[in-house]
Amino acid sequence: MNAEELQRRYDAGERDFAAVSLVKAKLIGANLVGVNLFAADLTNANLAKAKLWGADLGGANLANANLVRANLSGANLKDANLRGARLKYIKIYGANLDRACYDKSTRFTPNFDPVSHNMQKF
Repeated sequence: MNAEELQRRYDAGERDFAAVSLVKAKLIGANLVGVNLFAADLTNANLAKAKLWGADLGGANLANANLVRANLSGANLKDANLRGARLKYIKIYGANLDRACYDKSTRFTPNFDPVSHNMQKF
């Protein structure tokens, strides 16, 4: 699936995109509120400024993804792979980051403490 098809189907009312492959998808500023991307492969995807509040990204592979200024408030990112992801200036109020993994190349907003959000470093 590509970014255009995802957005078209989302705009038509579909919300369940569990386990889809969106490697290198360009979803800059996409409105994907409440979308189900559980276990989706979003490796190297560009989700900068995306509206993902209430989204299910549990178990998703977001390795090296760009999430700068994305709104992930209320989103589920439990067990997500965030290694190498760019997470600067994200909104995560009420988001579940339990056991989401990160590494030394993951970039956070200054003063963000991944440990206080129950994230695991690898």
